[in-house]
Amino acid sequence: MKISTMMSYASGYVGATREIAEMEKAGLDVVWIPEAYSFDGVSAMGYVAAKTERITIASGILNIYSRTPTLLAMTAAGIDALSEGRCMLGLGASGPQVIEGFHGVPYDAPVTRMREIVEICRKVWAREDKLEHHGRKYQIPLPADQGTGLGKALKIINHPYREDIPIALATLGEKSVEMTAEIADAWLPAFFMAEGAEAVWGDALRAGNAKRDPHRPPLEIYAGGSVAVGKGLESYRDMARPGIALYVGGMGAKEKNFYNQVFRKYGFEAEAEEIQNLYLSGQKSRAEAAIPQTYLDATSLIGDEAFIRDRLQVYRECGVTSLSVSFLGTTTEERVRNCDALKNLLEKS
Repeated sequence: MKISTMMSYASGYVGATREIAEMEKAGLDVVWIPEAYSFDGVSAMGYVAAKTERITIASGILNIYSRTPTLLAMTAAGIDALSEGRCMLGLGASGPQVIEGFHGVPYDAPVTRMREIVEICRKVWAREDKLEHHGRKYQIPLPADQGTGLGKALKIINHPYREDIPIALATLGEKSVEMTAEIADAWLPAFFMAEGAEAVWGDALRAGNAKRDPHRPPLEIYAGGSVAVGKGLESYRDMARPGIALYVGGMGAKEKNFYNQVFRKYGFEAEAEEIQNLYLSGQKSRAEAAIPQTYLDATSLIGDEAFIRDRLQVYRECGVTSLSVSFLGTTTEERVRNCDALKNLLEKS
């Protein structure tokens, strides 16, 4: 199993990159570079590429609306060349509040757009011919009746470092997860709970895998949780409560909260309703307290070595191939120590 982590905004990109470089020495394999509606993720990816030697640098994630498909392909090709083959293009739909509220573009047809973007990116990187795409959402070149009529088919100037850069998709819904299993190289699900994953996503993953190109490697699945290795640390699992409450309770509009819907499908329907109602009414502490302890225990890697080894085995048995984790600690040294401890556990198990 590979180890990946999301780069934190907390100490700024420069300080965070120093920490990632230390984690690389301790065994980190992949770093996800966030964007959301903060600083752009691509600048940080280039900086991390210059300061590291081995790890994969993944966008985690770039939304599919604010850049053209061709620019996404160019961006990934640029980072891949700069890092000498260490880029992974992570894409996701984000949500209407960010896409329409911050970027000012309509949020529509996320599954169709994502599928076409993956196809366009792979055409750009393959560089077999001038780029042409005639889809439901993207027309390249732009038809004459939609512009000046002067557009012409072009081919990316530079030869990409790799003709097939890995693509990770952050998806949650049934149709989007099915598409991910069919066409993506990696899947980055949010709020993944091993014990409930089959009920939520099992059918979609099987349907997508049945249509997968047999020449592509098996889909990588990234999941995990917070990591702290040691005895008597069980109370640290409660540190996840604010983040879970934010997403399950307040991320997106009440009727369009994808994370809340997944929480319900795990069997926490009443809890999801309570968390959302409390959070949206401003009672954040009570929303945090309403998160079931069973969920916290099942979605963390916090505890002694025996507990973590057991959880790693559960992840393997439900199809997780790579870990996506956050390392607890108040200092870089503590977080790096937990990374090293997890790496050692993986090597022994």
